[in-house]
Amino acid sequence: MQLVNRFLEKVNNMSHQSKNNTREIKVDYLARVEGEGALRLLIEQDQVKQAQLRIFEPPRFFESFMPGRDYKEAPDITARICGICPVAYQMSAVHAMEQICSNVEQAPETKSLIRDLRRLLYCGEWIESHILHIYMLHAPDFLGYDDAIALAKDHKNIVQRGLRLKKIGNEMIRCFGGREIHPINVKVGGFYKLPTEEACSALLEQLNWGRQAALETIEWVSAFYFEDFEQDYEFVSLYHGNVYPLNEGVIKTRSGLSIKPNAFEQHFFEKHEAHTNALHATFGEDQNYFVGPMARYFHNYAQLPRACKQAASDAGLNQACYNPFKSIIVRAIEVLFAFEEAQRILEDCMQSSFSWCDREIALDLTVQAGIGYAATEAPRGLLWHRYEIDEQGVILSAKIVPPTSQNQRIIESDIGKVAQQNVMKNDQDLTHILEQAIRNYDPCISCATHFLNLEVVRL
Repeated sequence: MQLVNRFLEKVNNMSHQSKNNTREIKVDYLARVEGEGALRLLIEQDQVKQAQLRIFEPPRFFESFMPGRDYKEAPDITARICGICPVAYQMSAVHAMEQICSNVEQAPETKSLIRDLRRLLYCGEWIESHILHIYMLHAPDFLGYDDAIALAKDHKNIVQRGLRLKKIGNEMIRCFGGREIHPINVKVGGFYKLPTEEACSALLEQLNWGRQAALETIEWVSAFYFEDFEQDYEFVSLYHGNVYPLNEGVIKTRSGLSIKPNAFEQHFFEKHEAHTNALHATFGEDQNYFVGPMARYFHNYAQLPRACKQAASDAGLNQACYNPFKSIIVRAIEVLFAFEEAQRILEDCMQSSFSWCDREIALDLTVQAGIGYAATEAPRGLLWHRYEIDEQGVILSAKIVPPTSQNQRIIESDIGKVAQQNVMKNDQDLTHILEQAIRNYDPCISCATHFLNLEVVRL
């Protein structure tokens, strides 16, 4: 709130009261949401008439410059889309390309190990991304601090715990992805190089500490005060009957749809809206839907390990969560899951007879023309890719639908409802609660770290 006040003081001279009782307030560059955007709220006679999340970050045209490139370049190119969740883009890309290419028969042990290593890599990304959001971006909202730096002055040990947890996630990505940011070890078919046994043993020791710290994180965030705001969401996520989904599964909706990724475009549509550079996605012709941790939790609660279910119960969650302000708890549950899953996989690998060494592990693939589809679960939700390649493996077209564009409409809807619920608050307090509502979704507007220019118009 102090940060909001400082900005308001700077722009007081810009505020004005018009003859028709219109009031306009602008606040520039508030932190703790990734990317550049603005919110416009129109209030007339204490009724919210319009809530728009305007994304003015320029388009970056990744889908446009991929045609003409070799299919093997897709994982490295798409990893540059996001510095926080590059693994998600790589995983969707490799699965789509592998769907096109014919697979030479391979030993089941090799396929199983590649699958496990991909889940390990994805767990590292979930940990570092969720922890970044929980500790650095979202928790200050609940505790009355401007940012994590201010939080650290009073709660040094808590912030240090978050930093150490994030470092473990980064180390997992470095170990299996080659480097922490924009990993380079992922290839269509598998991995360019396996980590050493020594590196895996050292990582396993850190996972033991991280699991306990994840439990402490759940206990910490569950004690926050949460706005009373439950909604009847159309949750959409991958669903897998045997495991909590990362790379595999069908796309499932709360209303009962269950489809393979190749049918995504038959049911989900993107539209241009005049007020934003980001596309708005809908389910069917005009239905909002919700992707992300709360959707995954709703559809896949049964697949969570017992420890995660117990932690969720201790935190006051049932088998579904309908309050986006409590999404921080669900993210913390998924952090615990990622540690549980990573520890399980790594222990199994270390106990197997497999020989660890610095060598490639990949499926033998034969390139052919075709179209491939894949959906994986990025930290922020469902990430869908489609590629067409020719017989030489040259990319002819690409389409990527990220989680944030799928959540844009539901974010705007929630902003309007939260604003109406808090319409009698002054502009400063209303600004704070609306920013918190946006951060519930952890939107990745670009991959930067600054966000919001707020404009409130009261008639």
